[in-house]
Order: sequence, then C-alpha cells, then structure tokens
Amino acid sequence: MIRLVASDIDGTIVGEDNIVTSQNLKAIDDMKQSNINFTICTGKPYAMVKRFCQDLQASYGIFGNGNQIVDLKTGKEIFKKTLSQEEVQFCINLAKKQKLHIHFYTEDELVTPKLLYMDLRNFRLKDTLFHSDLNFKVVSDIEEYIKKQNPTILKLVISSPFSLEKVEKELNEKMNLTIYRIQKAKQYKDKIIDKEYEYLDITPSKTNKSEALTILSKYLNLSSSEVMAIGDNLNDMEMLQNSGIGVAVANAYDAVKQVATYTTTNTVDESGFAEAVYKYISF
Repeated sequence: MIRLVASDIDGTIVGEDNIVTSQNLKAIDDMKQSNINFTICTGKPYAMVKRFCQDLQASYGIFGNGNQIVDLKTGKEIFKKTLSQEEVQFCINLAKKQKLHIHFYTEDELVTPKLLYMDLRNFRLKDTLFHSDLNFKVVSDIEEYIKKQNPTILKLVISSPFSLEKVEKELNEKMNLTIYRIQKAKQYKDKIIDKEYEYLDITPSKTNKSEALTILSKYLNLSSSEVMAIGDNLNDMEMLQNSGIGVAVANAYDAVKQVATYTTTNTVDESGFAEAVYKYISF
C-alpha cells in the first residue's frame, strides 16, 4: 500500500509550458483526500517553490536535491545540510581556473555574476507558476560577496556550453561532494532560455533525493515499500531505484527509464504523473 508519493517538479508535474494539467491536479487532490503524503522532491531551493507547494497543498518538501526537508503543513524544518567554506572555495577556484560560470543558493537567494544558464532559467520562471520568493542577486565578484556576507550556502552550480566531464572528475578526486552532471542538449535542450549547455549540480556529500526520502520515511515511520517516487531527470535515479515503486515519465532521460519500475506512456504534458498515480493507487 502506497502511503507517500514523492515527485519531482520540472519535467514530471510541470512541463515546458509551465502548466500543471487538470488530470495531475485531480490526482494530487485524490491523494490528499485519501491521506497519502504528497511530497515535492526537487533540485530547486525551498524559497523558489514555496508558494507552488502551498498551491498544490503538498504535505512535505525535499529541496535542493535533498539538502533540506520541510514539513509543509507546519513549516518545521526536518533536515538541512550545507556546504563548508572549504568546499565552496575549492569550487570557485576551479571554476575561475577553467573560466566557467558559477552561481550558488542560500535559503532565500540565488547569487550569480551574470544570469546565463540555470540561474537565467530560474529567473525566467520566478514570476510564472512558481511565484518565487527567491531573491536574485547579480554581483560583480562572488568571492568578495561571500567574504563580506558570509552566507550559508546550500548548493553550487557550475555551467558551461561545453562538456564538464573533466571538471566533474577533478571535483570527485579532490572533494567529497554530491555531483550531478546534467546535459541540456538535443532533445533535452533548455527551451525556456533556448540554450544547450551542461551543468554540475553540487551539494554536500551523501546529499540526494533518495537519502532525503529515506530520512523523511523514517520520520513518518514508513518503509520503502510504502513509497512511490516519480521523476524524469538524472538526479531522480536513486530515489526511483530505492523506493517501493519508481516511475519515470515518458519524457525522462533514457538512463532514468532503465532503473524505473515503470515508464508511463504519457509525457509530463500528457499527465504522465496522473497515469502513474492511478496505476498504483486505488482510490
């Protein structure tokens, strides 16, 4: 019996047109009426999607790819993990050496030297469906900003129009971090900013959606067999593998489909999320 459904946002519930279909909304409402814990599980920071979570009446939220867990019914923070000063400085130094774009997230800010890739994407999305509370701060010198403000940094993102495979390898060799290398190219091109690029999503060690979902499941006294996870991107793979049921929507990366229990016949725009819910939950 499924008692918790954890779902990614972009590409899973929300398509490129920034619409949640009526079928997906009905599936979410049916879960609420049946006391099933609907959990948003996203790489976005809490401030970016706080109002969106409220609109969907989600019970819990896993944010920043797992570095923060919030009880959305009460506002209580269940878990948080941040990057150390040493980890942040190493990433900045590496980005500077390779002349790569870097930006970072605090609890309520996105700080960048220039809006270019994922930071530009999130800027374009902030006043759409998400009604974001995230503050976008463009600064001339990220290092100087950190020295003066001493922010608590939850996540770093390094971006480039070229392959970041070697940069990812160096980071893995020198630092103990969680890194996802995501390619936004060809069929996965970022249509919101009309760009192809790669980015490294960098969070503290052993930080991912799956680890956070395990923490939340223990908090709620649930076993993994009572959890269904739904996603489309590479950062969803572990939670799909480690949940009782892992579902990839039809538009998911091929690698995600390979580890899923089930792949929907419908894409995000065709209510693939709702298809998954009604396949495995009887209301």
